[in-house]
Amino acid sequence: MSLAVANKTETENCISSSNSNSNSLKQSPQPAQQPNNNSDATFSLLNGTHSHQRSNGLTAAAHAAVSYASAGSGSGAGNGSGIVGGGGAGAAAGLNAALLGAAPATALPSNGGLQSPYERYRVDDTSYVPIGQFYAGRSVFITGGTGFMGKVLVEKLLRSCPDIRNIYLLIRPKRGQEVSARLTELLNAPLFESLRREKPKELSKVIPISGDITSEELGISESDQSLLCRNVSVVFHSAATVKFDEKLKLSVTINMLGTKRLVELCHRMMSLDALIHVSTAYCNCDRTDVSEVIYAPPYNPDDIISLINWLPEDILDQLTPRLIGKRPNTYTFTKALAEHMLLKEAGNLPVAIVRPSIVTASLNEPFAGWVDNFNGPTGLVSALAKGLFRTMMCEKNYVADMVPVDIVINLMIAAAWRTATRKSNNLLIYNCCTGQRNPIIWSEFVTYAMSSVRKHPLEGCLWYPTGDLRMNRPMNTLNCILKHFLPAHILDAVARIMGKKPFVVNVQNKIAKAVECLEYFATRQWRFKDDNVNGLLHTLSPKDREIFVFDVRNINWDKYVERYVLGFREFLFKQRPESLPASRKRMVRLYYLHQLIKVVAVLLTWRFLMSRSKRLNDLWSAFLENVLKIARLIPFL
Repeated sequence: MSLAVANKTETENCISSSNSNSNSLKQSPQPAQQPNNNSDATFSLLNGTHSHQRSNGLTAAAHAAVSYASAGSGSGAGNGSGIVGGGGAGAAAGLNAALLGAAPATALPSNGGLQSPYERYRVDDTSYVPIGQFYAGRSVFITGGTGFMGKVLVEKLLRSCPDIRNIYLLIRPKRGQEVSARLTELLNAPLFESLRREKPKELSKVIPISGDITSEELGISESDQSLLCRNVSVVFHSAATVKFDEKLKLSVTINMLGTKRLVELCHRMMSLDALIHVSTAYCNCDRTDVSEVIYAPPYNPDDIISLINWLPEDILDQLTPRLIGKRPNTYTFTKALAEHMLLKEAGNLPVAIVRPSIVTASLNEPFAGWVDNFNGPTGLVSALAKGLFRTMMCEKNYVADMVPVDIVINLMIAAAWRTATRKSNNLLIYNCCTGQRNPIIWSEFVTYAMSSVRKHPLEGCLWYPTGDLRMNRPMNTLNCILKHFLPAHILDAVARIMGKKPFVVNVQNKIAKAVECLEYFATRQWRFKDDNVNGLLHTLSPKDREIFVFDVRNINWDKYVERYVLGFREFLFKQRPESLPASRKRMVRLYYLHQLIKVVAVLLTWRFLMSRSKRLNDLWSAFLENVLKIARLIPFL
């Protein structure tokens, strides 16, 4: 049996195993006792004892919950059977009990851990098609093209694949602004400056497609759907909500339903050669070792979709912690379900999944340090640079698995090339991470960042940047109060006295919320295996490796973090390099002020203790007396 056939068989077996696990929730035996109808409907949340339709127990429970809501709104009484008003807690408790009683599907890799062999590039291989040549004459469809990663993807394709035919961008009309206006705004961004200057005609290849990832058929008109189905051969799906605290309903709608609707469109495309789905390495954060395989989720994705369609949002909010289980948020939960749904819905489509870890500023392309948002570490390092952020719960010796955005984009482009030119029965996954090949730990990252924000300070810095990583929660809480919120209230009080608008407390509240979202990832460590990424790297020619760089071993972290700081200084805070000399002088003054405050604080504390303790006073007097005696013994004194 060939390896390809073996892989296909393993994949089918794992899909069958996963489906049987999900179906076991539908086919659980009836309980021995016969409860009343309401409790029976609630019990059927995951085991589906009432459902004889296509939907399973989660859908049945959704119907039951709606019935509860109707009953509660009508009578408002009766053994906690209503969801609305006082009865809501009883219904939610019943649903929670059903969730806790359900056995989740066993997590199994979708392809048994097997992968197709990667042949190393050979100079005499006449069948090799360079990546740029592969994209020549092709049209590409991109969702999420106006986001952080999408912008870099568009720019890279236009610059490094000059013969590409068209790039279709799914763009949502926003705040009364038409998609053509949004596209013009996008292409006028600093990211496209070199293209506007050197290859202005390339920008005309970008064509907006009006749509919305949350709408049926992606909100795309029939004529535009027909256009895409006739012309597109490569699809990049990067549209997603990346908010960690997103409501479950919206997260499912965007990350899962949006993916499902895109796959339905891809099935109609006449010449599709590759569909690249952007997931996240942390979608399987409930396990410490993550291979490049799809793990079966705890619930059937269709059931979760049915649940959000039927249950009221307040009940969904109560159920969310039970549903996501060991995962920290709805983002990682829905991304895991979307992968499994893609495996199920894709059929014979040529699909690959790219899983980046924490995506940060660009390494080199289109220029070093480019970033356009405060997400992830960027926001915290920015707050550190402003002197507003000084303490955080973090295991300093754990790996900070972050990857520059241009590394991820180059991998995506190469993965599409590989998927199209080397047909395979496997759905390949690429863990785009740095922790295995070129790790950096949190303490190193903070040290580099601290050095860089002092060397290249921001204008208007409020205090000298310092900070510590802690794993002692009470000590961290105390430091937050003393170093974050107490100074913030003092500064806002001064602002009010001077007739200015206070803002520091509000900023500290936002920082605290961001830290809370990131704490889970800063206090844990994962091992993301990246064999497929390494294998793909070695199939590229030397020239393609130079053009589409995704070898993370080339990252010099010290230099990268310095460019990262210079990048958010210029692109987020809009501060020009010419302002650096004045900012450095201010930083020197803040340093001496910081040291003076520390000395004064120590003296005041010591003075307070001396005044309160006679014994301490006596010890201090005895110490000084002994010092003077020793001094007299020294001849030159």
